[in-house]
Order: sequence, then C-alpha cells, then structure tokens
Amino acid sequence: MSRVAKARGRAAAGAVVALTLACGCTAQAVGTAGRDGGDDAKAAPPKRTAPHAPDPTPTRSPTPKIKSPVSRAELPPSKLPKPTPPPSWTPPPPKTTPPPPPGPVIMAQGKRGERVRELQARLRQLSWFHQYPTGLYGPATAAAVKGFQGKRGLAPTGATDTRTWARLLRMTDEPTRYALYPDGGMPPAEPDRRCLTGRVLCISKESRTLTWMVDGKALSTMDVRFGSEYTPTREGVFTVFWKSRHHVSTLYDTPMPYAMFFSGGQAVHYSSDFAARGYAGASHGCVNVRDEGRIADLFKKVEDGDRVVIYR
Repeated sequence: MSRVAKARGRAAAGAVVALTLACGCTAQAVGTAGRDGGDDAKAAPPKRTAPHAPDPTPTRSPTPKIKSPVSRAELPPSKLPKPTPPPSWTPPPPKTTPPPPPGPVIMAQGKRGERVRELQARLRQLSWFHQYPTGLYGPATAAAVKGFQGKRGLAPTGATDTRTWARLLRMTDEPTRYALYPDGGMPPAEPDRRCLTGRVLCISKESRTLTWMVDGKALSTMDVRFGSEYTPTREGVFTVFWKSRHHVSTLYDTPMPYAMFFSGGQAVHYSSDFAARGYAGASHGCVNVRDEGRIADLFKKVEDGDRVVIYR
C-alpha cells in the first residue's frame, strides 16, 4: 500500500472519533477499507462511561385484590354460623310470702241482710260481683270474695273476715241507695205526712216505691218507675178520676193495663217493658209497676176519688 493511501485512512478514522466525542455517545469501531481492498484500519477503543446508578424508589409488589365481605342475609342457611347455646342455668324460684291468717269471720254463705247487700255492692264496684245486690250470701258472693282475697294476698277462704272487710272498705266508696238497690226492692221511704190520713197511693221518687196506705197503715208496697227528664212524672197531691182495665195509649199506641189515671194522661199502670228491662228504661210520665200480680190486686181495691201523693 502506498504511503498516501495509509495517510488518508488514518485521517478518516480520526474524523469519525472526533465526531463521536462531539455527540456524547459511544460507537463501535468502524473499519475503513482502502479503495484497493487492503487491510482494515484499526478502530479507536470505545469510551468508558460510569456505571448505571440504581433507582432510589423501591420496586412495589402488586396489591392483592381483597374480596368484599358477604352479609349474613346473602349466605344460605347452611353456611350461617350456629348460635352459641346459652349456659344451662335455671334461676331459683321466687320466694313467696304466705298470706296472713284470716281474722274473725263477719259474713259467710247463708247470711242475709243489709250488710251482705253492702258487701255485694262494694265487690260490684271492683268488678268482682257481676249481679245485682240481693242481700243473700250465696255461692256467687263467696266466689267473688275468694277472688278478691287471692288478688290482694289474703287467705282465699271465700268468707268475709275482718281483714278482708277492712281492705274492701279502703278500696271502695260507700254505696248509694240506688247502688244497693239497682234493680228495685228498696225499702219504702218515710211516708209523706199527706199520706197518713185516708186512702192514699203514697209514691216516693227517692225509694222508687208505691205504698198503698189506709189511715196511716201501709198495706202493700211495690217497685215503681217514673218518666224521664224529658217527660217527668208530676209531683203533688192528686185523685184517681178514671180506671181502665185494658187501656191502650192513643198517644203512644202502647198497652196500659190496670190504668188508674190521676193527672191528665198520667196514670199508675202495669208495664211489661219495666218488667223486662227494669230501670234501664223510663216511662212517658206515668208511674210504671212491674209486678202484675200486685197491681192487679191494687186495681181491685182503689176507688175513684182516692188520693195519689207523689213526692221526693
């Protein structure tokens, strides 16, 4: 090879190295062949660079997916956890205090009188006795007393002793005359002074009784009912002016047997409604009698002109 060719090859290699250094990057050695196909030129050695520094940020592992919790409602019954059975412990039975011994007996079965009627009326206030007071201490009264005693922690004997009576008095009010005799049978009131002479139908609104009196002597007494507040029975002194055995009211179209008229259309007469309903109803101003046998007997004895006294 000529010197000129060798000189040109060295110049070309130097230009390549200079260009590589100017660009700041590394390159492999490039061989340049002569035009005549001679030996390759020696390449410049590659420039060494600093080793690559590691990334300061640590590598994160992928986050595992967490399954959302499943509610108890979505689980089938077979997958539900079994409840823990409660401990096998039985509470001790409550301590019971025995009732106090009963006191001396005041009333018991077979007893009659006004005190028995009061007992029944007081038990009726507390809804233990569901009948009208009768004054007879029978099985129904004994059962009511026994229930009251058991409820109040008293000895349930069914007989009214001093302890039972005292407890009942504290829990109830004193019965009125109408509470003692809600269905009639009330003893007649003291007769009005106007009833003490002659032949008189003496009628008391307070005791709801009619007493047939002759010369101040009471011969018979019966329950009666009066008019309502809208059709009240008149009060005062009257006389019987007409008797009608099979009378029928032309105003109300109702039967009025054994009628004894004393003031306009008002009369003393038998009432089947009074016999059936008691004091739940009222008359249209007349004096109703519910005992047909007694009013029939009275109808025979009363005469026109006999007096009728109606008072409170």
